[in-house]
Amino acid sequence: MISGNRSRTLIAVAGLLVVAVLLGWGLVPSLFEQYTGVVNAPLSFDSSRPVTEREFELLADELTRNDRMEKAQAITAGEEQPFARRIKTDLLMRTRSFQQGHRFDHIDYFRKAGIRQYQGPSTCLQCHARMKVPNGQGGQGYREVDTMADVLDTVHFKFQQTSTGLTTFGYDGREVNAPGDRPIPVGKIDRACGIPGSFSWTGWAALVESQPGTEQGSGGQPVAATLRSEGCGQCHIGGNYHPATEAMMPGLRIPEEARQGIDCLICHARGYDMNERYVIQDRHGLRWNQDRSMRAAMTVGMPTVDNCLFCHQHNLGGDTFAGNVSAKNLGHQNPRLLHAGAKRATPFSADKDVHAAAGLHCLDCHVPQGHKIPRGTKGTDLVANDLPGREVSCEQCHTAAPHTKGDERALLNGHVDRVACETCHIRELEESSVVLRDWLHPVWNEEEGVYTYRDIYQSGKPGKGLVFLWFNGYGTFLANALGDHPLGGGHYNPLMEQMVKLDDPEVVEAVRRQAMAIKDKDASFDVERYVREATQPLTALSDEMLQQRRQIIEDKLRPIMQRGRSKIYPFKIFNALMYEDMSNQGPFGAMILPFDYPVYYRSGDPLASMKKAIAHPIVKRMYQQPFKLYMMDEFMKYFGVPQWSGQYPLQDNGQLRQVEGHWMRQMGTLMVNHSIERQGRACLRCHGKKGIIDFERLGYPPERVSELRNLPELK
Repeated sequence: MISGNRSRTLIAVAGLLVVAVLLGWGLVPSLFEQYTGVVNAPLSFDSSRPVTEREFELLADELTRNDRMEKAQAITAGEEQPFARRIKTDLLMRTRSFQQGHRFDHIDYFRKAGIRQYQGPSTCLQCHARMKVPNGQGGQGYREVDTMADVLDTVHFKFQQTSTGLTTFGYDGREVNAPGDRPIPVGKIDRACGIPGSFSWTGWAALVESQPGTEQGSGGQPVAATLRSEGCGQCHIGGNYHPATEAMMPGLRIPEEARQGIDCLICHARGYDMNERYVIQDRHGLRWNQDRSMRAAMTVGMPTVDNCLFCHQHNLGGDTFAGNVSAKNLGHQNPRLLHAGAKRATPFSADKDVHAAAGLHCLDCHVPQGHKIPRGTKGTDLVANDLPGREVSCEQCHTAAPHTKGDERALLNGHVDRVACETCHIRELEESSVVLRDWLHPVWNEEEGVYTYRDIYQSGKPGKGLVFLWFNGYGTFLANALGDHPLGGGHYNPLMEQMVKLDDPEVVEAVRRQAMAIKDKDASFDVERYVREATQPLTALSDEMLQQRRQIIEDKLRPIMQRGRSKIYPFKIFNALMYEDMSNQGPFGAMILPFDYPVYYRSGDPLASMKKAIAHPIVKRMYQQPFKLYMMDEFMKYFGVPQWSGQYPLQDNGQLRQVEGHWMRQMGTLMVNHSIERQGRACLRCHGKKGIIDFERLGYPPERVSELRNLPELK
């Protein structure tokens, strides 16, 4: 016999599969769009225009000039007379062999094929319809795959996966999408994104009215409003009016319009112009523009570091990082909004990272398999993984005994068993590292001309924005590092200690200053409660919830914490104050609700912004029975909640029910692996009496703590 709940689940999943098949056959192409409120339509881009033969050759000459000049100058370097050297150099640059010998091989391909207009994936697929990829982990040789299918099955396109072999565990103790369980689409837990309440389905592309220099109601001189681009789509390769919604559904075919909207060049063109990346509006809605110029297409090749950092520097260094190239090219029209505060604050640049300075490329470590790019076998904050089980680690190049010079090399190599490389070689994060972010009490950003979140505290210092935790490679569903002290004993309990308390006086005082600033505009504001909940978020839980939390940690999470070998790793910590749906609350938090960007940025009214966002059709569908049975019940179990309530928080009269503002019940612990320095920390920096490692909190007994702070080798 099948239970009633399981029977209803099977019926719902079967129904969705039938709909997906019908949609895949094209029998009811508008049904899914009507149900979810998304739009698919043919796309056009102004930058995609044909060039004449003369324009093509002029572009070719311009793009290859530096390569030809470098080769010619190397040959004529021995010529003593400057004039003669210049004449010979110019002559060489015009010869046929020099014109053909350059790094942009697609110029010659396009010239011979007569391609004079780049029209997106359809142009690429003329030659690259199929491609060879390695057979996979441990496999030998190559296999041939459909190129478009390979792209569509990547996190970069759909930012979620249903694959097994992930490093993430639910608070119910289950491995997410473990073999034998019903897989659901899971993706980023992107809690530190610069965008308020980032939820890609309600905020894929938006135009925000910005008035730099004048706050509403301030009495200043009015400034003409500027439309600014914002939304999750700026950092994803899909080019349609919405994210890859169809990819969530089993068996549902990605529409041709969405396929042809993929931005191949942002990854593959060295000459990609980020000024073409801005939001445009047409009769179907809002979407992101792309650089589809012939000039960009002629620079196609393997992705460079700059190609990766167009999007990932937002993650690593932040929009305001001085080396962020895309932040200096915000758009020819509707310029993109910049976001203060850095997510990880570990930029990959020559002046910050030894590997960048050595000329290494991202793909040297993140070796791709086709279009799938591995993130490694350890992770806390990114659920989706294209290549589970594919290693990305320091040891791949440096071995397990990386220290080869100096009298202390044996001592340092001994640390590798208990201490991660990053712990010594990432000495601190950028100052812009955001630790506490408040979305419910926005501030006016005069430079950007919008209201934006309030960063309560930023720091990249050890013990403040950078903490040290035991880590065995696994993380929770809400980005908390799992691991345990090698001696065990249950003394180390970060989900009741390190991740839920900020007791540094400097941090507490910074929070209090911000709370007082909020009170200046709201006399009824409770400063003490704000400080308490920001620095001790577990105070928001009832005694009953706290007891449930302790029990779940011991019964469900402790066995995972004790798996494998834990090492001390550095983590960037982060927490945020947002609106939550309390009808879906558990001991580790409640369902976060999104914001509508134009309302939030323009009015500074987060409540109105949240109401507008959850009125989106796809949010409504999340609360209805098909989605509840297909994925939301399973999703909430990982979240630590028995089932999805299905109680839509916005009533017909516009009033909210069971919606409250809360800090997440624990800090997110984001992995940091870049901004590696050649010289690690000095021994006393950790082992001195005022060392940065809190050995007590790491679960060491008092006598061992005393030894670790008074090592005879250091005297």
